[in-house]
Amino acid sequence: MSSNTTRSLLRLIVILCIFAGAVAARAQELFSEDQQAIPPSIDAMYVKGMRYLAGKQNDDGGWDGPFGNEPGVIGLSLLSILAHGDDPNYGPYHDTIHRAIDSILTDQDPNTGYIGTSMYNHGFATLALAEAYGQVHDERIGPALRKAVDLILNSQSRNPQGAWRYSPDSSDADTTVSGAQLVALFAARNAGIGVPEASIQKALQFFIQCQSPDGGVGYTAQGNPDGARTAITALVFSLAKQQKSAVYRSAMDYLVANQTGQELYLQYYLYYAAQAYFRASPRAFDDWNAANVKSLENTQLDDGSWSSQLGPTFSTAASLLSLALNYKLLPIYER
Repeated sequence: MSSNTTRSLLRLIVILCIFAGAVAARAQELFSEDQQAIPPSIDAMYVKGMRYLAGKQNDDGGWDGPFGNEPGVIGLSLLSILAHGDDPNYGPYHDTIHRAIDSILTDQDPNTGYIGTSMYNHGFATLALAEAYGQVHDERIGPALRKAVDLILNSQSRNPQGAWRYSPDSSDADTTVSGAQLVALFAARNAGIGVPEASIQKALQFFIQCQSPDGGVGYTAQGNPDGARTAITALVFSLAKQQKSAVYRSAMDYLVANQTGQELYLQYYLYYAAQAYFRASPRAFDDWNAANVKSLENTQLDDGSWSSQLGPTFSTAASLLSLALNYKLLPIYER
């Protein structure tokens, strides 16, 4: 080999090493940005809440107290545990997870796919099945999820407003029940279940009809908006990738301007507001999250639960889910 050839090879090796080092450094930078450490205080609060839920769960998969045995609340409790990222099949909460899934599947009508006795329950339980699908080793989840999604779509097809209310056969609609169904449909789509885009767009039109000029969203029509319903609207429009729409922007403006006075059904508001701010921007979420963490630290009871008129199981699960965006582990929480 000539000396010129040797020098050329050496230069090429040096260039490749420099390039590889730059790529590695950039990769490390990206990794560091995406994998921020969870503050120990948040994780300690979260684990304390999960231990409360695990310790209070009954053998049938439900919980005592108000709404604790409803499949929707069982589904939210299941989600709050999955969101922490422990192995759902062999980790410390695998029994809690599998009992909750058993309960949801037991509550599902094998013919219609309906879970529970209200579309509130059905929506949250379907969301839980969608997030468990692919994570939890249970071959029953996939077929049950498909049936649950079909019921949501069939219910919508019969509804004159293209949305949902308390019963699969309801002829009217409201934004809270409709929000639960839409989020479940997005989660199911993420899991590989077919959901027609036309169904998504039809449901979004109902939310548009319920938005007031100030950006807030009402219950069944314009008027009397509140934070929870507006957060639901911002969330479903962001999941539909319509953050540039006027509906989405005005809904977020309303949320930012009305951050007080959310005492009624507080944890329900927190559950949706956390997701709305998370999808708005990292800075918006960081500011909102800091205040939420401080508030939840001050209100968590010694046994790890949170309380409200909706019962400790719902309140604890929803509070945990408002913190779960810090972990970013559930598929529905991907930006």
